[in-house]
This record gives sequence, C-alpha cells and structure tokens, in this order.
Amino acid sequence: MTEPHSSREEDPALDPADPQEAAYRALHAERAALEEELTLQQQRQRFGSDEQEIASARATESSLLKDLDRVLTMIRAAEVRRQQPKARRWQ
Repeated sequence: MTEPHSSREEDPALDPADPQEAAYRALHAERAALEEELTLQQQRQRFGSDEQEIASARATESSLLKDLDRVLTMIRAAEVRRQQPKARRWQ
C-alpha cells in the first residue's frame, strides 16, 4: 500500500516558497516527530523496569496522542483547502 502523496515526491505545481505550502509541510514534520516520540514512549512502557518511569511514559503518551489528534485535524483541513482552494470558508 502506498501513501497518496509522499513528501519526497515533488509536484511542480506546488511552490515551497508559498506560506500555505510551508505550513502544510511543517504540519507533516510535526506529525512525524510526534509519531516518533509516541513510539519511544510506548517502548518505555513496554520495556521499562521502573514503575515510575512507566507511569511517566503513559502520561506523556496521553499528551502526545492529544497533540497528534490536533495536528492530524489541521492536516486534514489543509488538505481540503489544497483540493478546493476557492471553496467557501465558514467562520
């Protein structure tokens, strides 16, 4: 299964100097960082030997999941704007 659009693929119609494009790429970078940190916290829970460390990792994971949800919501909104640039915006 392939990703619909990998960040490595360059679309000539997309201008990296465009502020919206830069924000979109920054959101994906933040998503990747959050996913990496989530993996680390899950490993700390699974393989940790100290109960306090495991509890701390569990609390950190919960916070990171909320952040990831926020970022994914923003990415979905940005994708809609990219696909429908002239769509009416509800405020």
